[in-house]
This record gives sequence, structure tokens and C-alpha cells, in this order.
Amino acid sequence: MKNLSQKVLIVDDEKANRKILKELLQDEATIIFAKNGAQAVELARKHLPDLMLLDVIMPDRSGFEVIEEIKSDKKTMNISVIFVTGLANSDDEERGFDLGGCDYIYKPFKANIVIARVMMHLELIKQRKMLNEVAHLDALTGISNRRRMDIVLADELAANKRDHKKLAVALIDVDYFKHYNDHYGHGAGDAALKKVATSFREVLQRPRDFVARYGGEEFLIILPDSNIEGTQLIINNVMKALAEKAIKHEYSLASEFLTISIGAVIVESDQSITPADVLAKADKLLYQAKENGRNQLVIESL
Repeated sequence: MKNLSQKVLIVDDEKANRKILKELLQDEATIIFAKNGAQAVELARKHLPDLMLLDVIMPDRSGFEVIEEIKSDKKTMNISVIFVTGLANSDDEERGFDLGGCDYIYKPFKANIVIARVMMHLELIKQRKMLNEVAHLDALTGISNRRRMDIVLADELAANKRDHKKLAVALIDVDYFKHYNDHYGHGAGDAALKKVATSFREVLQRPRDFVARYGGEEFLIILPDSNIEGTQLIINNVMKALAEKAIKHEYSLASEFLTISIGAVIVESDQSITPADVLAKADKLLYQAKENGRNQLVIESL
């Protein structure tokens, strides 16, 4: 059965070679074609294939030049590259591996070898992605962890500046959570944090909306392309979703149910600021929300 989740970009200037490789691999992955180096780079950036079968010798530029461009671009640098060549040259092999290639396939093609090597690398890529996902997930709640948050926040700040948009970053704390743990037990506390995380996931539906567990009972939400009004609406919906779960908290001074306090900052696109600046401001606003009685949002532009 065809695995549509994995993509292979075949780069070869010879139509016959592209046809052979397609026939061998079309049942194993989604196949994309490029007939020269320039097209290879363009399609790699557009489709972000898992694996590239890259001809070494092409008219416009060599496979070595293509992989140098692929590996120097942050967007495409993680694409695995198998070189395809008709020349068995140890110096070329060494150069290819030094540039970041993961394997070589030689012409004329031997069907079993091509399939075996491609399938081996696709499986390795699949496993690597799974490990990477696990490494960036919070084990308790199943949402992103602090490590992933650091990456996303830096990327979104850069994108916000480039795209001339507004970006919202909200730091969230579960109100009187120590009291909750002390009276209901840590098992109940863990269950409550899972429900809080679920509330976020129910509301944050846009493709780039992001939530992570910041640490302990703190969470962080990133809302690209969001102004004060839009952010207020989304955060109010998050608070409503949590309220509807009616998690009993008899030891809270804010409500009879579990609630959250939020400090949210709006970042303008013309501001040159660091993630640390944003987090410090959000933390200050969160403190204000707590000082004001909790179970509320305090939001300001940076």
C-alpha cells in the first residue's frame, strides 16, 4: 500500500532514469520529479521531501552543488540525500558523504538494491521523526514542551518581523495549584493539568497556533497574526472551555472551580526584541493578573 506520508524527490536529467526509479518506488512513497539542479532546489523547498535521490552529474549544476545549497538552507537542511551516479569513484564518494549525503546508488540500477536502500532510509527517517516528536512533547499533557517552545517562539518572532504582522504571546498559570495538589493529591493534580491542556487544544485551531507546557502548572500560548482584540477573544474562549470542564477546586480563593491567570503581550512587527524580552514582559503581566485577584487576563502591547 502506498505511503502518502513520505515523499521522495527524484532528481535526474535523463527521463529514462526517472522512469525506472518511479516504477521501482511508486508503491513505497509519493514521488516528485526534478530534471535539473535548479528545479531540485525549488521543489525541495516547496515539498520538503523526506528523501532525495540526487544525480551527481547534471548539465546545469552537479549534485554536489545542489546538496551544498540544500544543506545550507535551514528549511531543507534535514532532507536525506542519496547520490545516484554511474561512476564508482572513491574520491567522489568521500566528497558526497562529507557534504551530507547518506548513501550512494550506482547505475545501471539493480531493482532489489534500489528498493532495499530507499526503504531502509525511509524507515530510519520515520524513526528519527518519531524520536524528535517525543523529545519535544511534554510527557504528562501530550502538548509541546519547553524545548519545543523555545524553538517556536524564536521562529515566530522572526516570521512576525519579516511578515509585518502582530504576534501574541500569553503566559498562563493555574490558580492556586499548590493548594489543589496539597488537598486532592498529585494524581488528581496531574489529571487536572491534562484537562487544562485539552482546553487549549480545543480552542487553538489555526495551523500555527501553538501551546506548550512552560513548566509545572504554567503554560505558554503563541498566536501568530493576532492583535489585542483577537487575542482577547481566543483567551476568553480558552477560559470558557476550562470553565465548562467544572474541575472542582474548593481550596481556591478565586473560584470554586479550577481557573487560570494569563499575562499576554502583543509584539509589533517593527520591534527588535528577543524571546527573553517577550517572556519577561508576559511574566510581568501574569503577575499583575495574580495581584488583581486571578482568574483573569492582563494584556498589553510590548
